[in-house]
Parts: sequence; structure tokens; C-alpha cells
Amino acid sequence: MSSDSPNVREPTAGVRRRDFLRSAATLSASCLAAGPVGLAAGADAAQSASSNKPFSRQKAAGIIANARKIVTPNGIERLEAVRIGGIEQWVSVRGMDRGNPALLFLHGGPGYMSIPMSWWYTRGWEEYFTVVQWDQRGAGKTLLLNGRAALAPTMTPERMVADAQEMVSWVSRELGKRKIFVLGHSWGSYLGLEVAKRMPASLHAYIGLGQITNAPESERRGWQFALDSARRAGNFAAVRELQTIAPYFAPGHPSPLKDLYVQRRWLEYFGGSMAHRHGSDAETNLSELSPDYTDAEISHVWDGNEFSEHYLLQQVLTLDESATRRLDCPLIVCAGRHDFVVNAELAAKWCGEVRAPFKQLVWFENAGHLVMTEEPGKFLVSLLQYARPLAERAGDSTQPA
Repeated sequence: MSSDSPNVREPTAGVRRRDFLRSAATLSASCLAAGPVGLAAGADAAQSASSNKPFSRQKAAGIIANARKIVTPNGIERLEAVRIGGIEQWVSVRGMDRGNPALLFLHGGPGYMSIPMSWWYTRGWEEYFTVVQWDQRGAGKTLLLNGRAALAPTMTPERMVADAQEMVSWVSRELGKRKIFVLGHSWGSYLGLEVAKRMPASLHAYIGLGQITNAPESERRGWQFALDSARRAGNFAAVRELQTIAPYFAPGHPSPLKDLYVQRRWLEYFGGSMAHRHGSDAETNLSELSPDYTDAEISHVWDGNEFSEHYLLQQVLTLDESATRRLDCPLIVCAGRHDFVVNAELAAKWCGEVRAPFKQLVWFENAGHLVMTEEPGKFLVSLLQYARPLAERAGDSTQPA
């Protein structure tokens, strides 16, 4: 939790409201007595006074924190470092009713967290699930807490999967749940699928979002999408730059990260990350208003990207998870129609072929790679329509209002 609380107590909202009403009444009376000219002058004075008040990131974050504060009697709201994988790792736990099923969100990247942006899209989730988020080893507050030197020797895919498994056990134990939901996004979908394969009895369902399947083929399709889009737009600079990295991810020959960054730059520009946008700033900029990060932490919010990608990204891009043909837990795949960061058509094809006790593919027609941000309403409805009933049938939830 933030340690920047002021020593002087602020007046309560009720006191501030009464003071405002008294001030407004006084201003109104003086303006009416002075006539039309006085009314205009009074309004100008009020506007001037308002404009002189300082407004900071911290104040904006405080407004968001207060609006989304969990105040229900059986609710839970925690942000703390817990022992996972032998180190302290930051975890957020939020929900309006502890009786609701638990949902563990495994963020993407590697190194790209969900906590700082999630104030935008998880508020509705918290009415129906206890939502657990985790800044993974090498990301966000966990990286800042432990430092690069201590974490560097541990940054391996197997260690990350083991952390994710330990998180499942921690959530189940901490919240008293026999089973939970695991939602994996992008890089987190690799971790989530591995958890689903190794711990199926612990899951109500695995939910894949931006699901990694045949990663090398996904990269090739993303490059082709960017090149075709550049040609249609007559953007010859983009065409030339993309052609310089050809052949991109030729079979058996992964491209270096510097080439991947070229592909990603133009793929994002032509709407392959966030649909109909020239990039993903609409998502990343949400972090600047995060109530869960201090000003100092926000200034380092993206340090984990470069750090974690150095150790993990090249390896995950060589994976072919489409070889997984069976899961022993239910599967829900959420696919953005315009997702070319992790190719949605490949994810849909895999979902159609894999065997599972229950499976559901949900298409989001106006989204790319960041479905939960681009179509937050439909995403919540999908969780309620396809995921939560699985927990209700298992008797692991309160009844929805």
C-alpha cells in the first residue's frame, strides 16, 4: 500500500460537501445582489479559484482509488508482497464478495504488467470474481523490490511456470478455494496453458486471451499483415523497413529481437495490436493514473519489459503449443479479430482441434490483442456467460444478484 499518506487528516467528504454548499450559497447571494455584472464576476472568480488549484497524478489516482474502493462487508482489497518462488512478489487481491470464485490473471510481456492498467477494466469483474493479479518475477513492483542482479540468474521459462503454479496454490489456500480460474494473456497464456496441463484438477477452467499456439507461424503472419497493410496504405518507408528483415522467422530460423521490434512497430501502427488504432498508447497510458503504483514506481513501470524480454522472449517465440491436443480442464479462448501480435486465427484453429471437457471460443470483432481494454463490456459478459457457470455448478460461488 502507498506510504505517502499525509500527516494532517483531510476533511471527510461530507464536511467538504457542506463547506462547498455554504460557499456556493454565499457566492450565489452576493452575485444576485450585485446584478448581472456581479453574477458574471462571481462566476469568473469561482472559475479562477478552481483553475488555481494544483492537480497531480497522485490526486487523480486517489480519485480512482476512492471510486473503486471495496466497501462491501464481505469484500477483500489487498496489495502486498508475498513469498512466491523464494522471493517477495507483489500481488493484488480485489473482490466484493469472498464467496465468489477466484480468478488469477497472468499478465503478458514478458515484463508487461496488468495491475497498473486494470483499474480501467476489472472493476466489473470484481463484482463476480475475486480477482488476483501478480507482478511476475522481472516485472513491475516485483522487479523494483528485488532488483535486476538478484533476479537475472532465475529468469527462465521453467522458473516462471513454477511461480505460476505456486501462485495457483497460494490463491487457493489464501481464499479457501478448491479450484480457481486462471486467465492467461499473451506471454501469460504460455504460463497459463502450462498450468492447465500440469494442474488441471486445480482449475475451474483455463481462459486464454491472446493465446500463444504456433509462435513462429504467428510471427510470420504478423509480418505479412504489416507488409500488406503498408503496401495498401502506400507507406513505402514501412515497406522498405519490413523488407529489410525478410525472411522473417523463416522455418527453423528465429529472427533476432531487433527484427521483432521492427515487425511490432509497423504491426501496431497498422492496427494489429489495438484494432483501428496506430498503436497501443490507449492501453499503456492508463498506467499513468494507476492508484496501485506510487509516483516513483510509475516512473519505472516499463523497466521490466526490456529486462524480462532479454531472458524470455526469444525462447517463447520458438514454441509450438499447438502440439497440445488435450486438456483435462475446461477451456475458454477469447480472440480479438484484429490480433496479429499473437495470431487469433491460429488460436481459433487450435481451440477447434484440442480436446477438453468443455471448450468455448469467443470472438471480439472490434478488438485486437488487448481485448479486455478494447471491449471490456463484452469481455465481462463472456466471463459471466461461459466461465462463472462452471464454478456455480461446482458449488464454488455465491448466487449472482
